[in-house]
Amino acid sequence: MNQLTDTSPGGDLPFPPRKKPMNSSAYNNNQLDLFQTFLCNPNERERLSNTIDIWDSIPRYSISRQEQNKRRDANGGLPILAIQFEYRGQPYIAKIQPARIEEPDGVTRDYYPSASEELVEDALRKIALRQNQGFFEKDKYRSGVAFSLYELREELSARGHARSYQQIIQSLTILQKSHIELRVGEGRGEAFLAANYLPTLSAVSKKRLLEDPGARWIAQFHPLVTQSIDQVTYRQFNYEVMMSLPTQLARWLHKQLSIKFTFAGLASKPFEMRYSTIKRDSNLLNRGREVDNRRDVDEAFAELVKMKVLREIEKTSITQGKGKVVEVVYQLFPSPEFVKEMKASNKRVLNSKPAATESLR
Repeated sequence: MNQLTDTSPGGDLPFPPRKKPMNSSAYNNNQLDLFQTFLCNPNERERLSNTIDIWDSIPRYSISRQEQNKRRDANGGLPILAIQFEYRGQPYIAKIQPARIEEPDGVTRDYYPSASEELVEDALRKIALRQNQGFFEKDKYRSGVAFSLYELREELSARGHARSYQQIIQSLTILQKSHIELRVGEGRGEAFLAANYLPTLSAVSKKRLLEDPGARWIAQFHPLVTQSIDQVTYRQFNYEVMMSLPTQLARWLHKQLSIKFTFAGLASKPFEMRYSTIKRDSNLLNRGREVDNRRDVDEAFAELVKMKVLREIEKTSITQGKGKVVEVVYQLFPSPEFVKEMKASNKRVLNSKPAATESLR
């Protein structure tokens, strides 16, 4: 636990006391209110969260633990990972430096953030929507969440992703120690933003954590999350459905549809996705045979139909030579439930303040 700082109320971070969070401007301001308010019926609020446009489009959790085990060297090390993808037609490169962690057995190993860390981050952002738990500070340009391990564990368990306290602490540590650099443009990039996934993670002492899982932690979100809160560039989406999807690829597809399928309507044109785009921008299709990767995509889309995100899918395979499949085009038709969600999200955007120009272009 030496990677965490022992902190208490009144320090630099807006750290609320364990029993009764303080009512400071960091926990109560207009930008935070917009982030925490949804366009929905009161009984639907718990099902919703926010997806962060560009941040949730970065394939930053795409290397599985199994694959990491294959890539480690004899000393437990992993190289810096470079992933190319596109966001709204613009090429980007994400460079990910893994977290180096000393394990309980005394061995030091590197970890890239993967599926478990993504679930923990999504759960933290959900907890930040609760009163006196999320914070946003314009002057210091940072945002984050106050939480307890017990609360985070309960949130994950309620969504079908139960984790032990030890597993949650490991995921939090990986998020705090992993560094991501985002570059825009071809080659080395014209502009860049670099920060840890969670730039700051603060907790009480190890002894107190063991005695009291309700002790408070503070996690500071990535600067792109802070920018999105400030500029109101997030969108509400069905967090409950996303967390219930069984595969990381299905969850990625659901987020991408929630971000991009803004014109969804029962009479509107379908949303088109190509296999090559999914493979490039998710970085999750890494099987040795393309036929197995395409099967994974088919199964993920089938889950979206099952969960009433999509009504139906039309698939066209493009072949060359002796019938070799070189591309697959998917025409995605939204469900009535998804159309309703997108219309509510669009209306919420219109009711919010207009976004400022992005600082990362």
